[in-house]
Amino acid sequence: MRILLAEDNEVNQTVIQKMLKRLGFRADLAANGIEAVQALQRQPYDVVLMDVKMPELDGWEATRQIRRFLPAAEQPEIIAITAYALEGDRERCLAAGMDDYISKPVQMKELRKKLIKIAEERS
Repeated sequence: MRILLAEDNEVNQTVIQKMLKRLGFRADLAANGIEAVQALQRQPYDVVLMDVKMPELDGWEATRQIRRFLPAAEQPEIIAITAYALEGDRERCLAAGMDDYISKPVQMKELRKKLIKIAEERS
């Protein structure tokens, strides 16, 4: 499964990359929403783990752009990763076109569950 991690914080990048490795996955990195959009223009991904609060282009707008330019058959699953855990934040992520939501700090059990579900749906 091809995974893109869009996260601007280097510590979070490292932690999530290590989690993915322990789960048997590998991810390419994008440091902001612009890089995430560009990465998807270059190659397909099955999953994008999208931080919502990033400089230059936030995860909400990056998701909207991805949903606009990619044909339906090439759309990745986009999972919001956010420190926002307030009522309505999940709905805001879904309204932007994201498929799911994980709150920070990311828990390995939750990440595993979501990735396994996507892998099963796409196989």
